Amino acid sequence: MIYEITTLIGFTAAGILGWMWNQSRQHYALLEARALQLQELYIKEQSLKTKIQGELDTVQKEYHALERDFAVLHTRYEESSRGFEEKIRLLDEAKAQMKVQFEQLAAQIFEQKAKTFDEAHTKGLDLLLKPFREQIAQFATQSKEQFIHDAKERQSIKDEILRLKTLNERLSQDALNLTQALKGENKTQGNWGEIVLERILEESGLREGHEYEVQSTLSDEEGKKFRPDVIIHLPQNKDIIIDSKVSLVAYDAFIRAESDEERSHALKQHLLSIHSHIKGLSTKRYEQLSGVRTLDFVLLFMPIEGAFLLALEQDNTFFKTAYEQNIVVVSPSTLLVTLRTIEHIWRSEYQERNAKAIAESAEALYEKLVAFVEDMEKIGEQIGRTQKSYEGAMNKLSSGKGNLIRRVESMRKLGLKPKKLLPSSLTEADDEETLL
Repeated sequence: MIYEITTLIGFTAAGILGWMWNQSRQHYALLEARALQLQELYIKEQSLKTKIQGELDTVQKEYHALERDFAVLHTRYEESSRGFEEKIRLLDEAKAQMKVQFEQLAAQIFEQKAKTFDEAHTKGLDLLLKPFREQIAQFATQSKEQFIHDAKERQSIKDEILRLKTLNERLSQDALNLTQALKGENKTQGNWGEIVLERILEESGLREGHEYEVQSTLSDEEGKKFRPDVIIHLPQNKDIIIDSKVSLVAYDAFIRAESDEERSHALKQHLLSIHSHIKGLSTKRYEQLSGVRTLDFVLLFMPIEGAFLLALEQDNTFFKTAYEQNIVVVSPSTLLVTLRTIEHIWRSEYQERNAKAIAESAEALYEKLVAFVEDMEKIGEQIGRTQKSYEGAMNKLSSGKGNLIRRVESMRKLGLKPKKLLPSSLTEADDEETLL
């Protein structure tokens, strides 16, 4: 039994040792193969390292060669740049010198040509341009005088405005005194308004029959007659009509009232009278009258400053109402300012017309001068052609073989006895040509 167990253990140990030996041999073979692979990889790595080192040496050699070439080229570039900059500097100096010489030469040539031209044409041009120059000088003088005159006129506006106060006080006082004396007579008040209006027109500088008309009789489309107090003419075919027939009876009552109740009633009547007159003016249709040009406004003239100011203070709607109907309510002071403005507009219009007439005259004179110069050039060309034809005819007459002078002189020498001989200048010239 023990023997059998021992035998079994022996076989088992032998099997295990055999298996382990077999495994050891396989592992050794595997390690040996792996060592061979590593040796091959090492050989390849050394070969690749040697190859790369060779290529690196080659690249370093090429780099050093390129570095040397770059240094040489850089040195040459710097030398070339310095030479190029020097050439540019010399070229700029030569260019500047040539420019100066050219300008001097051009100036010299221009001066010579200008001198020659001036000597040849100064007298002729002075003769041709003298009328035009005189006209331009006259125009400049008139323009300067007109400018000075306008400046003085503008300066005088301040004085005119200062005069307004004095005139307004005088007119208002006269109107007030007369109104108190009228005692409600509308006809007399209307005449007084026309008198005040006439005095303001005289002060305005406008001229009757030119810039305004008084009491002109006009007709509408139906033949109805109208007599506006004043028609003010404006430039560009426009008119303004002045009406001075507003009633001041209520204002007179207001002035003479002794109690507040009477004054209140008179004030209401005064405002009502103004509104009524505005309404009446709006229905007259002055713009449809024959002889009235484009109508801008109708001026409702209140000849008493106090009446105007009282109405404006108590009821400022009447002014707007009137304006919507193309009616402007004015007092002596505002009317005078308006008329003075219109007078200034007319003065500017006349000045503009005069300047335009002078300019047109100068333009016409210049065009005449141009036409005259053109005609003179044509005459010069015709004279040149005539001179050329004359020289051709004279050549045929006295130059060349068989010319007429030579022939007739030969005939005369044969025995002709004419009463008159050819000019010696022609015959002598022909003899000289024959000798030549």
